[in-house]
This record gives sequence, C-alpha cells and structure tokens, in this order.
Amino acid sequence: MTFANKCNEIFDEVVKLYHVTDDVDAVFANPYADGSIENSLARKNWIDAVQWHLEDIIRDEAIDPVEALALKRRIDRSNQDRTDLVEEIDAYFRQQYATVAVKDDATINTESPAWAIDRLSILALKIWHMREQTERTDADAAHIAKCQAKLDVLLEQRVDLTAAIDQLLDDIAAGRKFMKVYWQMKMYNDPDTNPVLYGKK
Repeated sequence: MTFANKCNEIFDEVVKLYHVTDDVDAVFANPYADGSIENSLARKNWIDAVQWHLEDIIRDEAIDPVEALALKRRIDRSNQDRTDLVEEIDAYFRQQYATVAVKDDATINTESPAWAIDRLSILALKIWHMREQTERTDADAAHIAKCQAKLDVLLEQRVDLTAAIDQLLDDIAAGRKFMKVYWQMKMYNDPDTNPVLYGKK
C-alpha cells in the first residue's frame, strides 16, 4: 500500500470513529502506537473532524454570543494544533529522506508533503458528509442528484491528490524533488507579534 493510500485508510477510519458519538467533546482513543506516523495521521484527522463540526455549530444563527466567542477561541486553538501536527508530519518526512542525494536539477514543490496530506484529511471529511447528503430521506431528488454530482467530484479529487502525493514522495526519495519545512509562524496567536495582545502589556 502506498503512503497516500495508507493516509486515506486511516482518515476514513477516524472519520467513521468520530461519527460513532458525533460529539465534539468526545475523547479520542488513538488506535495507533505513540510516536508512530500512523498515530500522528490519526490525531490530525480527529482534530479536523472535531473542527469541522465546531464550524457547523458556530454558524447556528440562534447561538448565544458568549457561546459563539468561546467556540471561536476553541477553533483558533484547533487551527494551531492542526498546524503543529502538519509540521510534525513534515518533520517525519525530513527525517525519512535526510540521506537522499539531491540531484543538481532537483526542484521544490509548491507545498510540502504534509500540507498535501492535510488536504487529503479534509477530503475524507467532505466525502463522508457529502455522502450523508446523498442518503437523506428528507431531501428531494434534485438535492440528492446535486450532492451525488459533488460527491463524484470529491472522489475524483481524492484519486488525483492521492496519486500526486505518492508521486511527490517518489520524487523526493529519488532526489528529483527536495523539501523544506516552512514553519507557519502564525502571528495572531503570539502575544509578541499580535498588536492587540502586546498592546495590552
């Protein structure tokens, strides 16, 4: 099994596991060993699944403003956790390919492997929820057909992205591509770089 296909398998498993309770406060029991790349991938998708549903909840027009602010703060923390995990996964790849002899004409990709894998994780959630829409019994035929067409596109996107990620990893392993880990350096969470926060010191 290729690495990207392994990602898809783990992501589908975790999305299914999340929907056993469908609860943003559920505790995640990671089925993979601590320190393994599989563990990191599973944690990544669980964060994405919880955040997906937090984004649904916060869009309730009747939500209490105080609750909405608390949810916004939680989503901000989740985004930071998501970014940290992407960087953790990229660090894994850096270690995996540390001894590769990079060719003189090697090029860099527009995104790192882990950020492409991040897109696979989100796709797994899109596919799950779009498939849910095609199975609704309270929606009309037009809605079902529209969602089925979207699902078909999402499934095609996953095939294409899976192949592209595996090609990128093959190219890195062969020295045709090289990668760098660019830390995201988000400024709004940092009390030293967000003027609203350091202005209060």
